[in-house]
Amino acid sequence: MTNPLRLGIAGLGTVGAGVVKIVQTHADLLAARGGRPIRIVAVSARSRGRERGVALDAYAWEDDPVALARRDDFDVLLELMGGEDGPAKAAVEAAIETGKHVVTANKAMLAHHGQAMAEAAEARGVALRYEAAVAGGIPIVKALGEGLAANGIRRVMGVMNGTCNYILTEMQARGADYAEVLEEAQRLGYAEADPSFDVGGVDAAHKLALLAALGFGTRVDFAGVQTEGIDRVTLTDIAHAEDMGYRIKLLGVASMSEAGLEQRMTPCLVPVDSALGRLAGVTNAVMVEGDFVGATHYEGPGAGEGPTASAVMADVLDIARGLIGPAFGAPAASLTAAPRAADAGAAAYYLRMSLHDAPGTLAKVAAALGEEGVSIRQMRQYDHEGGAAPAIFMTHPTSRAALDGALGRLGGMKECLDQPMALRVETV
Repeated sequence: MTNPLRLGIAGLGTVGAGVVKIVQTHADLLAARGGRPIRIVAVSARSRGRERGVALDAYAWEDDPVALARRDDFDVLLELMGGEDGPAKAAVEAAIETGKHVVTANKAMLAHHGQAMAEAAEARGVALRYEAAVAGGIPIVKALGEGLAANGIRRVMGVMNGTCNYILTEMQARGADYAEVLEEAQRLGYAEADPSFDVGGVDAAHKLALLAALGFGTRVDFAGVQTEGIDRVTLTDIAHAEDMGYRIKLLGVASMSEAGLEQRMTPCLVPVDSALGRLAGVTNAVMVEGDFVGATHYEGPGAGEGPTASAVMADVLDIARGLIGPAFGAPAASLTAAPRAADAGAAAYYLRMSLHDAPGTLAKVAAALGEEGVSIRQMRQYDHEGGAAPAIFMTHPTSRAALDGALGRLGGMKECLDQPMALRVETV
């Protein structure tokens, strides 16, 4: 009989419990598809007594995940705890050191330490797999690393955080404000009690950094991701964008040019009738453009017990089949840091600002924009509120550097009553 592939699971939260359910439910299916039985040997979590909806009494228990990682009776550590550093990082390092394969759903840890971990894993001849770290159940890591491996990747773009997409689509559909929908997302379990990593764009930026490294063959550069959250997006922005044929999405974009690697995770306007414009709820979607295949689109659930556990087990099955390979598509030691692109390509921008309601104000705003080379394509002014005149501008394509210069001028003008809001209009 073929030797089983033995698993140790560090973390028995939503995803860890989901993995146990898959192994217990589909033992025969997994053995047939992996070419060998797959068994759980040992587990670790913070609390033994917590009810998780799965039977754990057949597995050895370790209170310390590092002690679990150092056991000699299993082959693959599934790191499902989360956290950039601390026990998760220590357990993964211990597993690699002792010659075990690692499967993780931890995008924060990989965004900060992925290069070093990949080098260590390859030196020991073990796998470091992370399909579940990016976009939940969507097989985007496998698509980039395998299905599109013969292509030069031109652009990776997508909606990679279900919490933000839920908030923005609910604001648009119901006319509810940001605070109300965020509270609802927390109640439904879509957002954490401290939602800053989600709504601030950091969670999605971790994912984009991993996809960019894999797609463009570079070292992971999370620090190079321009990151902006959705907390300044208002119902006013959503309504005016809709009037002009756009929807607002927290959009990740990575592309490589002669200037270097551009990575940004920011709120953008996308056409209402585009695939990303139609994306609703907690669903994620990623688009990849390859030089031979053209544009490809991947869409599905971005989080949750079943989708994420499914992605974890896809990696486990590859290891069972003997498919190891480098974590980022090429030997980690051969990867180099890409220069950071100083400025994205020219694009149109949506600008929202509150102006002093007085003669000559619009002329001064237009002059400030024009002096930085920013041309106005369209302008809308809405009902005055006291002494303030809300105004929306759509620019002709311009560079971000020119726009930032204009925003600096506007922010220093007494006629501008608040910090202007600027959203890029993205071509999708």
